[in-house]
This record gives sequence, structure tokens and C-alpha cells, in this order.
Amino acid sequence: MAEYQNTTVSSGEMTQRFIEFVLMQAQNAAFTLGQIPHPQTGKAEVNLDMAQLLIDQLVMIQEKTKGNLNTDESRILAGTISNLQMGFVEVVQKQPSGEIGAQPGVSQKADQKPQVESAPDQTEADGKKKFVKSYGS
Repeated sequence: MAEYQNTTVSSGEMTQRFIEFVLMQAQNAAFTLGQIPHPQTGKAEVNLDMAQLLIDQLVMIQEKTKGNLNTDESRILAGTISNLQMGFVEVVQKQPSGEIGAQPGVSQKADQKPQVESAPDQTEADGKKKFVKSYGS
């Protein structure tokens, strides 16, 4: 029978791990915003849906950890979210106006929280309702 090893991790190490996690998510979001070129092609590729998802995940982490982070963790997380949201808006503004409508859920208002609305006419094969994000108008 395997014994349970209780390893204690110092708070400094946990802080470092949290910051690394935030920066890794930020790097992934920057890649999907086209700020980092693709390693194989050398070209910047934009995927606004994925960028939006990664930014929303960081915002969720910020909300769920409110009051539990030290000042460095809070500052880095807030700054990262702010920079990514500004980058998202810049990419959306650079898109030709015809392409913006083709991107579902894209808006220039990056500071608004998403609203989840159900689409009653659309159902998946298993009978569950599909949900879409709306960033307001």
C-alpha cells in the first residue's frame, strides 16, 4: 500500500507558482492575440475566441481568489488582465468592420463582464441547452 506523503510548500514557493501560472496563461493569450508569432510559420495568428476564453479564465481566477492573494500576486494578476484586455481591444479595432461581425462574442468593451444567456432555439444532440456569451451592446 502506498504511503501518503504530506509535502509542505512554503508560501514563497506557492506565490512563485501562482505568478508562473498567471504568466503562462498570459503568454497563451498573447499568442492567440497574434502578439507572439507562431513558432513554425513565424506569422502572427489571431484567434479571438480563444483569447477571450483565456482572459475570462484569468478574470475568474481573480474573482475566486479575491482576498486570498498577497499584494504581489494581486498586482501581477490585475496588471496582466488589464494588459490582455487592452490588447484584445486593439486587435478587435484593427479587424476590418466586416470581420468583427463574423467573430461571435467579440466586442470593444473588454472591461464588461460577460453575461451568459441561453439560446432556447438551439439544443445539442444530448438535449442540453447551448449557452452563448454576450458582452452587451
